[in-house]
Amino acid sequence: MKTSAILLLTLFSFSIFAQTISKTISGTVKNTQNEILPGATVKLLKATDSLMLAREITNANGKFQFNNLQNGTYLLAITAMGQKPFTSVALTIDDTRSNIVLPVIVLLPAKNIELKEVVVKAKRPLIEQDIDKTIVNVESMISSATSNTLEVLEKTPGVTVGSNGEISLNGRSGILVLIDCRATYMSGPDLAAYLKSLPGGLLDKIELMDNPSAKYDAAGNGIINIRLKKNRVGGFTGNSSMGSSQGVYGRHNGSLNMNYNHKKLNVFANLGANKEKNYNNDVFDRLFYDTRGQQTSNVLLLNDNISDNKSLNAILELDFAATPKTTYGLMLNLNGGTRNAIIDYQSNNYNTNRLLDAIGNGNTVLNDKRTNFGTNLNLQHKFNKPGQEMMVDMNYLNYQSNGNQRVQNFRYLPEGALAEQDEFLYLVPGTINIYTAKADYVHPLKKKTSWEAGVKSSVIDNDNISNYFNVKGTVQTIDNGKSNHFKYHENINAAYFNTRKEWKRVGIQLGLRAETTQARGNQLGNEVVQGSTFTKNYTKVFPSLFINYKLDSLNKNSLNLSFTRRINRPDYQSLNPFVFFRDQYSYTAGNPLLFPQYQNRIELKFQHKQWLQMGLSYNRFTNVIFQTTEAIDTIFITRPNNVASGFMLLLNTTLSASPTKWWNLIYTIRLSHMGLNGMSYTEKLNPRAYVARFEVYNQFRLNKGWSADLSGYYASSDLNGQAYTDMMYRVGGAVQKKIWKDKASLRISVDDVFHSWIRHNRSVSIKQAQFFQTNESDTQRIGVAFTYRFGKDTFARKRRHNDNAADDEKGRVN
Repeated sequence: MKTSAILLLTLFSFSIFAQTISKTISGTVKNTQNEILPGATVKLLKATDSLMLAREITNANGKFQFNNLQNGTYLLAITAMGQKPFTSVALTIDDTRSNIVLPVIVLLPAKNIELKEVVVKAKRPLIEQDIDKTIVNVESMISSATSNTLEVLEKTPGVTVGSNGEISLNGRSGILVLIDCRATYMSGPDLAAYLKSLPGGLLDKIELMDNPSAKYDAAGNGIINIRLKKNRVGGFTGNSSMGSSQGVYGRHNGSLNMNYNHKKLNVFANLGANKEKNYNNDVFDRLFYDTRGQQTSNVLLLNDNISDNKSLNAILELDFAATPKTTYGLMLNLNGGTRNAIIDYQSNNYNTNRLLDAIGNGNTVLNDKRTNFGTNLNLQHKFNKPGQEMMVDMNYLNYQSNGNQRVQNFRYLPEGALAEQDEFLYLVPGTINIYTAKADYVHPLKKKTSWEAGVKSSVIDNDNISNYFNVKGTVQTIDNGKSNHFKYHENINAAYFNTRKEWKRVGIQLGLRAETTQARGNQLGNEVVQGSTFTKNYTKVFPSLFINYKLDSLNKNSLNLSFTRRINRPDYQSLNPFVFFRDQYSYTAGNPLLFPQYQNRIELKFQHKQWLQMGLSYNRFTNVIFQTTEAIDTIFITRPNNVASGFMLLLNTTLSASPTKWWNLIYTIRLSHMGLNGMSYTEKLNPRAYVARFEVYNQFRLNKGWSADLSGYYASSDLNGQAYTDMMYRVGGAVQKKIWKDKASLRISVDDVFHSWIRHNRSVSIKQAQFFQTNESDTQRIGVAFTYRFGKDTFARKRRHNDNAADDEKGRVN
C-alpha cells in the first residue's frame, strides 16, 4: 500500500496537455401540458453578476443549446408568452463536466391554476455520438423488452455475437464487457449465460468504446459498458416489464426496477428473472486425407442440442451523501441459475471406398448450477476546487459452480450389430474468488488543462476440478488418468496517468498505463497423472494519444486522431492443459504455453454534427490467441495457440438522419480487410478476407402513442477462427403502443423474419483434414411485452455519483 501511495503521489506531480472538449449546455422547454414551446427566449447569464453572455431561441422541437462555453458558473433565464419566467439553479462547466444536458424544463402558466400531476416525457434517440464513445439508448429499441441482454447486444449496431456467445465490436473479438463500469470477470460460455440472465427491461444504455483511454484497463480489444436503469430523482419511482417470445420454444423474462431518493440517501434495486429453452443444431461433414491428398475417410456428424436455462438476478445499491462533497456507496449483486442441456448426436463413418464403415450415436446430459455473489464499496470526494475529486473503489466477487456431464456412446457395425459402448460421468465443481481495489484522482489546472492518475490492484484465485468416472450400470469408478484438478492464481497491479490540454481549435490527451502481471498455474497430480506447474511474470506499458481538431469555429466538423496499445490475456480455462470430451469425434483442450496477445491501433475519424461519422483504422496484432484444430485419426482436437501476427484495416461509416418528423434512420457500413500470418501445427496459416457489413435501423413515430421500428443486418463472407463463414442476413421489426397516459406500453416484436441467420462454415489449414459445418438455432421469433412506470417523483435534484470510479478489469473466467 505504501508503494502504491508513493506511486500515486508521484503521478499527481505531472501535468501537460489536455483534449479538446466542446463545452455545452442544452435542454428542452415545455409547458405543463407536456407540449413543446418553440420560440421561447433562453438567456445565458453569468452567475456572479447576472451579466447576459448569450441568447438562444428554442427551435421547433423546443430545444436550445449554448456551445463553446468557457469554464465557469452560469444561470439560465427563460421567458415565453403566457408562461411564468424561469430561472435555473447555478450550472457549473469545468473540465470534468463539459456537457450539461438538462432534464425537460417545464414552464408554469402565467395565471395561477391548480395543476394535476404532470408527466414529463422525452424520447431519446437510439444512438448518440460522444467524444470517446457511441451510446445506444436501449429504451428506444422497442424489441428490447422481449429480449435478454445478449440478444439486445446482438441487435446493437457494431456488435456481433457468435454461435458460442463470443462478442465482437466492429469486427474485433476479445472485447471487455462491463456492467455499470464494473467487470463481470467472465468470458466465453459463462459470460453468455450471465448476459442471458439479465432481461432487456433492466438496461438503460450501452456504451461502445473502440479506443479506451489509459484510465481503463489495458485488457481487451475494445470495451462494451452495459448500464442498468437508475433513476436519481427524489421520491419513490420505478418501472417493471414482462416479456415473452416464441420460436420453436418459448422464452420468458421479467424485471423490476425501483428507486427511493430522500435527502442524503439513494436506494436502487433491480430484480430480474429469465427462463428460456433453445435448440442448436450442428451438421458437420468432415473429410480426411492421406499425405498424397487422397481422401481416406469421411464422417457425417449431427449434433442436436436442446438447452433449458433458468436464472434470477438481484442488485441492491445505496448511495449516502455524508456531506455535500463526500458520497459513500454500497452495491450487492446476487446472480444464480441452472443450465440443463441434452445433446444427441448421430454419426456415419465412411471408409476409403466411401462405403459405410460404422454408425455411431450417443447423448450427453449436462446439468449446471451456479451462484455468483458480488459486493462493492465506493467513495467519491469532491474538493473545493471545481472538478478536483478522488474516487476509491473496492470489489469482492465469488463464483460457485457445481456441474456434471453424463455421456453415453454407442458404435454399430454397418449391418446394425452393436460393436462397442461406453458410459462415463464428469463432475466439475469450481470456485473463483476475485479481489480488486482502485483509486482515481482528477485535478484541473488553469487554461483548460487537467490531469488525472490512478492505481489499481487485482487478485484472482481459480479452483477448477474435473473428476472422470467410468459407469457400469449403477457402479461409478473414478478414472484418475482422465481426471483433472487445476488451480490458477493471478495478481495484476497497474498505475496510469492522463493529461489534457485544450486550445481554441486543438485538443490533446496523452496517457500512459503500466501493468505488471504475476501468474501461476498448478495442475495437481494424482497416482496416475503427474502434476505440473507454470509461472508467467511480465511488466508492460500501454501509451495512448488522442488529438482533436475543430475544422470550424462552431465545431460542426471535427477530426480526431488516436493511437492506443492494448493487451488480451488468455482466459483461465485456456491455460488448463487437460482434454475435455465434447462428442465422440470432438475434444477441446487448453494450452499453458499461451502468451498474451498485443494490439496497436491507429484511427482517423471525421464527424459532422451528430449525423455523420467516418473512421479509418489500422489494427496490428502480435501473438494472436487463436483456436486451432488438429485432426488425429477421425477426432478433431481444438485448443488455443499463438499465431505470429494478424491485421485489420477497417472503414466505418455511420449516418443518422430524419427524412421527416416521424422517421429517423441510422445506416452503418463497415468495410474491412483482415488476415493472419503464422502456423497451425505443421500447416501454414495465412487466410485473408474482405468483409462488408451493413446495418439499417428505421424508427417511426406515429400518432396517438404508436411507434415502430424496422431493422436489417447483412454480413458478407467472414473469417471466424480457423474457418470462413458464408454470407448471412436477418430482418426484424417491432410495434409499440403507449397506454395509461404514457405510463405503460404494449410491444410486439418479430426477429429473424426469414430465418436466414444460419451459419455455413468451411475450414482452412487443417493438416490432412477439412470440415464443412451448418449451424442453426432458434432465432426466428415473435414476442410480446408489457412495461409500466410507477411512483411519483418530487423533482429533487441530487448529486450524481460518478460510476466511472468502478472497476474496469477484464473478466477471463471460463
